[in-house]
Amino acid sequence: MKHTIAHEFDTATAKKVTDQAFAEYARRYPDYQPTLRWASDERADITFNAKGLKLHGAMVLERGSIVMDLDVPFLLRPFQKRAVEVIEREVQLWLGKARSGQL
Repeated sequence: MKHTIAHEFDTATAKKVTDQAFAEYARRYPDYQPTLRWASDERADITFNAKGLKLHGAMVLERGSIVMDLDVPFLLRPFQKRAVEVIEREVQLWLGKARSGQL
């Protein structure tokens, strides 16, 4: 599953936005045990636990977008839309803070 979130920032700001959004997600949903580990300046490996399954994926910073690519097992696909909505909301919140200089 790929989901792209557009933005107008440089890579450093997009990375800060991603860090803040993911930290807030982890705070709100600790039962999913989300982790984010930067493998490079543009790619972070992410994991979640859901319904006893571990999901793996990545957050990739591209020019003008943050791309979330997550391997969603067949059993969890009914929850995929909700997960994307929650992550999109968090990233948009932090993009808004970056736009207003609050980041």
